[in-house]
Amino acid sequence: MPPTPPPERRILLWYWGRRGAGGQLTLALAEALARQPGVKLALAISAQAELRPEIEALGLPTEALPTYASAAGFVLGFLRLPWLAWRLRRQARAFRADIVVSVMTHLWTPLVAPLLRRDGLRYVPFVHDAAPHPGDPGWLWDWRLNTELDAACAAFALSDAVAAALHQRRPGLPVHRLPLGAHLPPALLNQPASPRPPAGTAPRFLLFGRLRAYKGLDLLRDAWPLLHARYPGATLLVVGEGDQEALAPGLAALPGVRVEARWLAEAEIPALIAAADAVVLPYREASQSGVVALAHALGVPAVVTPVGGLAEQVADGVDGAVAAAITPAALAEAMARLADPATRTRLAAGASASGLALRDWGGMARRLLDSLAGIEAAKG
Repeated sequence: MPPTPPPERRILLWYWGRRGAGGQLTLALAEALARQPGVKLALAISAQAELRPEIEALGLPTEALPTYASAAGFVLGFLRLPWLAWRLRRQARAFRADIVVSVMTHLWTPLVAPLLRRDGLRYVPFVHDAAPHPGDPGWLWDWRLNTELDAACAAFALSDAVAAALHQRRPGLPVHRLPLGAHLPPALLNQPASPRPPAGTAPRFLLFGRLRAYKGLDLLRDAWPLLHARYPGATLLVVGEGDQEALAPGLAALPGVRVEARWLAEAEIPALIAAADAVVLPYREASQSGVVALAHALGVPAVVTPVGGLAEQVADGVDGAVAAAITPAALAEAMARLADPATRTRLAAGASASGLALRDWGGMARRLLDSLAGIEAAKG
């Protein structure tokens, strides 16, 4: 007898953000889920999404609704919110979605998610952060997250740290742990990481992404002179959108440091990482980081502080270095381990090995589907 085909699942992926990790995750998940047998997939995205052309090129049923691209647009968009919520619910019903998966929270998610539950639609959010980052606005944070969790029949977490915090916040809510994969362009995703060039004598460090208080630029600023005194040829490139001078006054003036305060286009990121010997994440708090996943997928080690999900993502001495403490001296010592060419080569090989699983979006899609099957069975 021929094998029994898997039961059909109808999933609506929802993300109304414009740019950044949410859009990358939406695209990567959509590509992988669309290839799974028995899956029917639709997407609800922002018309202003940076990756809208790539998402629509997948040829899946996609509704791109106008959200906003500015403060004035936010006000106008907020006035349209009842209509936008109605359109999302109509799309879910017309598609006959078994479940609505929110890939990342948006300012309007907590206002719409309860309406999905009221309509009898199963709602499952990816929860990237279980608490506000230090220095980030915490206004309405608990209300926002609690509202989403109250509307949900389950949740996905991308690190053990976040999963534990969600269990504490909502003990009765099923929380499913998924890995955080590398959001690489398909052309790179389907190729192995390029061999690293022979390690030189002077390490090249990279910090990139949105520049925010919790990311510890001041910690890196204070660690850098300690490292540079020992390795004068070492360089540090800091690239990201934000006020670096307010976060870490004097960082840009340090020897060997170059700062580019700007938004990074998606297409720039792989080459930027590949040109570094190590990425450095001197964070004071973290849930998990897509930067580490990308770096490992490209065969680049990571230096991190021992906080949140970062220590879960980096195996100390295998694919990177974990600082012994959240201090400038400990961070400088961890970075110094990358100054030895032989160590750098070994950690790069370890990063490439770790990156293999992070490139496997098909495996991640299957884990997500297994979790959804459990959610559906539990809810009847």
